[in-house]
Amino acid sequence: MSTYPRIALVTGASRGLGRSTALHLAEKGVDLLVTYRSNAAEAESVVSAAKELDRCAVALQLDTGYVRGFDGFVAELLRTLKQTWDRDNFDVLVNNAGIGSYAAFADTTEDAFDQLMNVQFKGVFFLTQKLLPVLADGGRIVNISTGLTRFTIEGYSAYASVKGAIEVLTHYLAKELGPRRITVNTVAPGPVETDFTGGIVGCAFARSAPTTAHGLCAGSTA
Repeated sequence: MSTYPRIALVTGASRGLGRSTALHLAEKGVDLLVTYRSNAAEAESVVSAAKELDRCAVALQLDTGYVRGFDGFVAELLRTLKQTWDRDNFDVLVNNAGIGSYAAFADTTEDAFDQLMNVQFKGVFFLTQKLLPVLADGGRIVNISTGLTRFTIEGYSAYASVKGAIEVLTHYLAKELGPRRITVNTVAPGPVETDFTGGIVGCAFARSAPTTAHGLCAGSTA
């Protein structure tokens, strides 16, 4: 049986759900690779918090909406794995990084839709593809979706539709990666108060309910 610690790569882990997920994994004894798009300071605060839990953690820059940058990211990831853990693979991938979008169906622009698609679906699709050779057999993939695929709030047709695509992809990945004993699951939180794009999901829910839940959110900016 292997004695080295499990390593999880959590995208968009500098804040919100990504940060919470990363630190919960650290509490369970998992080492961390946390990615951020632009706020290195917030990512380093997650690294520091993980180290306080006696876990090893490293922050890496990644724009999940820029597919052409994935080869460079994988190269940096491999260097980090070797230098920090003396390994050439990791165990858990959490596809969390995302952006929010609020617009009525009639007002949704092509640019806004393309941005959502690039980050929430295309980026997840091709980043996961690039990482397959680095993900250990018997590993885990968790794709973050949203409860908005199961109930409707006006203004989230594009966001929820793209997240629905993630849920379909999850089924296919589970089928195709089964021979490698890699499990693939979706986590689809309901409406939660969060700082994610100003707490739009929580605020929208609050308009029709007296309280909002705390803890998970619909996503987290990278």
